Amino acid sequence: MTGVPRPAQDWRALLVVFWLTSMVEGIGVSQIFALLPTYLSQMGVAQADRLAFVGLFGSLIFVVGAPLVPLWGVWADKYSRKAVIIRSAVVEAVVFAAVALSREPWQLAASMLLIGLQLGNTGVMLAGIRDVAPKARLGTAIALFGASGAVGFAVGPALAGILVDGFGWSLPAVFATSSALSVATAILVAVGSREIRPEVVPQGRVIDLAFGAVRGVLADPTVRRIFAIFGVAFLANQMARPYLPLLVEGVVRPGEALTSSIALVAGTAALVGALVSPLGGALGDRIGFRPVLVAALLGGGVALGVMPAAPNVGTLALVALAFAACSSAVSAMVFGLLAIEVPPERRSATLNLVYLPLYAAGIIGPATGSVVASLGGLPGPFLAGAVVLVLGGLVVAARGRGGARQAPAVVGSATPAARRDGDASAVDPAGD
Repeated sequence: MTGVPRPAQDWRALLVVFWLTSMVEGIGVSQIFALLPTYLSQMGVAQADRLAFVGLFGSLIFVVGAPLVPLWGVWADKYSRKAVIIRSAVVEAVVFAAVALSREPWQLAASMLLIGLQLGNTGVMLAGIRDVAPKARLGTAIALFGASGAVGFAVGPALAGILVDGFGWSLPAVFATSSALSVATAILVAVGSREIRPEVVPQGRVIDLAFGAVRGVLADPTVRRIFAIFGVAFLANQMARPYLPLLVEGVVRPGEALTSSIALVAGTAALVGALVSPLGGALGDRIGFRPVLVAALLGGGVALGVMPAAPNVGTLALVALAFAACSSAVSAMVFGLLAIEVPPERRSATLNLVYLPLYAAGIIGPATGSVVASLGGLPGPFLAGAVVLVLGGLVVAARGRGGARQAPAVVGSATPAARRDGDASAVDPAGD
């Protein structure tokens, strides 16, 4: 029957589709992080060279893709968000298959360079959810979506542990499975979602719009402060994360399965992060944005600093759990603030670029960690990351003194006028 308008996209169905898509991406990427040291050993990389290789290979993930992220956001808003998300899932499948086929370190390095080409989908999905979710459910929807990656990072190592230690699979077979799952998510997005157009469709040349989006986003003082906070958290995480499996190797006891032990440490921490993410916003509503943010940064710094001293796998898992909880609390605040407090004309562009701090930290962090590890040994990246987090927390606390305003991490306490007008200055995460 012609002339009958299609029903609007149900926000709950879209959330499920995007949640599964993000989770599957987390599964594959987390397996690369968790199994990279073991994979390098199987390729014949000498033990003395692995510390440097792990950090440098971790940086490769973002080198190629980071400059393209603004372009993907513009293409999504100008032409099709759905196509950009499907593109990411297809690239994921190719990348994970290439990792599975790698037999030499240079082949693995080339495959990890390709991972960057799958970037740019999370902000697009977040913007789509923001445009269809009712305001009364927006905070919950964003928090739930924010947990999807953490769930993927929990499931990925756990699944690898079951397949490798339980069923005797090889590491390439694990990566090939992630490739197949990515193909499935591409099909899911294609048939299970509708095109969601932004409130303001950009007009003009793509290059001009992309660089204009970056300039416009970074010109907003509030967004700059929020991005700086996110960048600090990501930098510390990226300095230390590639070396967590090596910490597990150092404390695993004879008879304990290495892959399953890595899954226990990395997977449990990520799972707790997924559970804490929705609670972070509620806690911010109750006691205020700044106290939660400062506590999360300082607590994460302490946890990261004591990680190298963990005497066994169980203790290391508990410390990693505490660090993941603090990291998720920071992320929950950032997602909510950007979604609520940025004006409509810049909201989609800002959400498309929400992981810009991650991409910058993803290049700088592992490379810095590699240098620190080469100079100071395995504890070095963890101690350096701890210093970054503690200094970040102290700066936010210091700037927040003197009558600074409080802000929630999700919907709830911005003034009605600020919410209506989209006043980005209504919330000042640094407190001034």
